[in-house]
Amino acid sequence: MCGIAGVFAYGGSAAPVDRDALARMNDAMIARGPDGEGMWIGPDDRIGFGHRRLSIIDLTDSGAQPMIFEDGRLSITYNGEIYNFRELRAELESQGRRFRSDSDTEVLLQLYDRDGASMVDRLRGMFAFAIYDRDRQGVFLARDGFGIKPLYYANDGQTLRFASQVKALLAGGGIDTAPSAPGLAGVYVWGSVPEPWTLFDKIRSLPAGSTMWIGRDGSREPVRYFDVTQELELAAADPMPWSPLALREALLDTLKHHLVSDVPVGAFLSAGLDSATIVALTSELQPDALRSVTLAFDEYNDTEFDEAALAENIAGHYETSHQTQRVKGANFHEEYQRLCTAMDQPTIDGVNTYFVSKVTADTGLKVAMSGLGGDEFFGGYPAFSEIPRIVGILGKIPGIRCAGRAFRKLAGPAISAAKSPKYAGVFEYGSTYPDAYLLRRALYMPWKLPKLMDTAMARDGWSELEETTGLRHQVDGLHTSRTKISALESTWYMRNQLLRDSDWAGMAHSLEIRVPLVDTVFFRKIAPMLVSDAPPGKRDMAASPTKPLPADVLNRPKTGFAVPMPAWLMKDNPDALKEGYRGWLRKIVEDCYA
Repeated sequence: MCGIAGVFAYGGSAAPVDRDALARMNDAMIARGPDGEGMWIGPDDRIGFGHRRLSIIDLTDSGAQPMIFEDGRLSITYNGEIYNFRELRAELESQGRRFRSDSDTEVLLQLYDRDGASMVDRLRGMFAFAIYDRDRQGVFLARDGFGIKPLYYANDGQTLRFASQVKALLAGGGIDTAPSAPGLAGVYVWGSVPEPWTLFDKIRSLPAGSTMWIGRDGSREPVRYFDVTQELELAAADPMPWSPLALREALLDTLKHHLVSDVPVGAFLSAGLDSATIVALTSELQPDALRSVTLAFDEYNDTEFDEAALAENIAGHYETSHQTQRVKGANFHEEYQRLCTAMDQPTIDGVNTYFVSKVTADTGLKVAMSGLGGDEFFGGYPAFSEIPRIVGILGKIPGIRCAGRAFRKLAGPAISAAKSPKYAGVFEYGSTYPDAYLLRRALYMPWKLPKLMDTAMARDGWSELEETTGLRHQVDGLHTSRTKISALESTWYMRNQLLRDSDWAGMAHSLEIRVPLVDTVFFRKIAPMLVSDAPPGKRDMAASPTKPLPADVLNRPKTGFAVPMPAWLMKDNPDALKEGYRGWLRKIVEDCYA
């Protein structure tokens, strides 16, 4: 796991690559790669790559980057892990290709040399990379299917700049920092910046599951090669009644691949079904005791949110090498400025992952697995039952959305004074799956934006959000409530918040977080099960280990990975307790991104 950066001066009037600027981009990502750094600038000074290395596979210098192929014909800077790289390497070697290292990086170079852009269809893993093709005079960018690894870029029409972090791009300079209306509007509505936007109008995220080519004549539009909704549509053409054995085999397969590493792989362990299942199945796959870590909070002692005792029970049940670490409000305040610096884009979440990553890295681990993705694919959120219920009632009423808008404008102030403002929008945003999802997930509803940001920016920002990434695009072609909500959760909440938070929060402590349940091959295996009339749920997933999970874990109500944020904010701002997570988001935006 690493940090990557690059500059491609493709335009005729573009200035040559500035070595100092590229070095600043690299230096801004030290935490992503403390094990080594590298920089390469082409002979004509029109292309330059930077790299920060966290050594996970091939720990020798032969795996260092940027990596050059055949005297500069191809060059790469790459962040991620390719879990099937050994199979790909064996295939390439059988065709006469030779390798100088044991790294997955060199496999990417050889695969591109053979397959070009279609190489991404063969990759299993999490990745973001750039390959300079000297013969074609251009740069090929690619990002993994679910968007586990980030890749941001700015293109002014003459020069392309890219990096693993927005802040690294800014450190290099030369970028217009005008604010982005949809980016800021998205922060307040969703609690995170929806891709492809950032807080800056001229910096974009390469969309998940996309590639992009930038040649001497400029950049083309991103090309999507993996899409959750399309995969579910394809699966619906040939649904498969699921079986416990098929589900178990799919889970074991993805775990086997996510254990590929030249350093020990540990696991986050909560009292939830996702992480417990990962720990249970991993105990079947490797003879050595898995190292597991639990995060607990003093404020939650003896409450339903205290996961320590149950997690320790799971650890003992599966004989892991376990550590529990408690965090206090004082720890949060001590870490606040470092947390702000590490947080690459504003988010309402991520504090929990920041601290569990910190304590995990303190144990000496460089890699840890997370149960992220289980709720999205196996129907673990309340939304899977609540949204169909409300849409089933209000969706049958003709003209309800227009009438609901009028109701909200008339009765909204009175309702908001007594209850959450969302109650005023239930008729306006309750008749379709996309609208009901917005109503449930939104932090601030769209009509509140003019009170939080410039009025014109609020109007334009929300309009662009609705037009270009409207939620309806995620459910078009899907026919079951389960698949609709799964597509919405995985392409909005999981992608824009949970996965992004796992990246910055883990990398802040030089920890690689792997997500075995968020894997394109695994998803394609379970998609026919998910579209069936009786899809598997969380308890079905949790029933897959040979040695069953403890009964008190199976029967525990879902609580989520909670953080006592309001109590921590009370020290500086008593009003934050009333605002809850809205207060936390506003504090983050004001303190870290003003």
